[in-house]
Amino acid sequence: MDITIQNFEADLINASVEQPVLLDIWAPWCGPCKALTPVLEKIEVAYAGRFKLAKLNADEQPEISGQLSQMFGVRSIPFCVLFKGGQPVDGFVGALPEAQVREFLDRHVPSAEEAAAGEDLAAAEELLAEGDADSALERLQEAVAIDPGNDVARYDYLRALLTAGRVDDARRAFDPVASKVMLDARLAAAGHWLAASEKAASARSPEQLAAAIAANKRDFDARFELAQTHFAAQRFTQAMDELLEIVMRDKAWNGELARKTYVAILELMSKPAPKAEAAAPKGALEVTGKVNTAPADPVIDQYRRKLSMALF
Repeated sequence: MDITIQNFEADLINASVEQPVLLDIWAPWCGPCKALTPVLEKIEVAYAGRFKLAKLNADEQPEISGQLSQMFGVRSIPFCVLFKGGQPVDGFVGALPEAQVREFLDRHVPSAEEAAAGEDLAAAEELLAEGDADSALERLQEAVAIDPGNDVARYDYLRALLTAGRVDDARRAFDPVASKVMLDARLAAAGHWLAASEKAASARSPEQLAAAIAANKRDFDARFELAQTHFAAQRFTQAMDELLEIVMRDKAWNGELARKTYVAILELMSKPAPKAEAAAPKGALEVTGKVNTAPADPVIDQYRRKLSMALF
């Protein structure tokens, strides 16, 4: 793929959000460039879609090559720049041997396992959109099996299992990452949902819980139990209403469990921001895309405000 000023933003900047792009800056008169090109093309085939190779003729596109050369302090070609997430992130100069080019790429591009898991995730998203939850679960399970360290895949798998009511399977999928909940809000949220689903199986009836709460507004155990039954049944706003009653009366109750569960539900309800078209860092290339943000959800915003008012 040849890069010009006309397709620079679409085929290089924006394309690198979806997949790393290695830009090979060359010129027809450059002997080392001619030696490097077949090496890069061979590696692109071997990496099977883990990155995309693009080429830029420095003589025909001096504006782009000049900006990149100035950014990296480079004055010679061949000069290769890796774009990732809409930004130039690293580069190398000269006709490096194949082993060194592979070493360079492996620092930045997904492994074969990560790439395979990513394909399963994308397929699962499409299947879920089509209403085929069973097939989506199979693809998500496969993604986790291929790349157990992929927490994005595991979170999506946990969500799908809990949505389907497969609590035992969710427990087996959650236990290997239980120690990570302090570092990952999404996994922590899935853990709270799992705990609610397990507790709901032995919870008192809604009538018994309502009677206990009516008899004592500060029966937080009963109110939390009721919130968990709502949470397990995916009645998220009803669950937060009960949790908020606890927070308003005793913020520190049970190690702030009500607040933490409330925050977990908000996390589960929040949709991830769409993939950004990405903006280059200050002082970088002048041709940049735009950063996308997730659309506001009035229900989530309302419940965030309720929590803030209760806490502060």
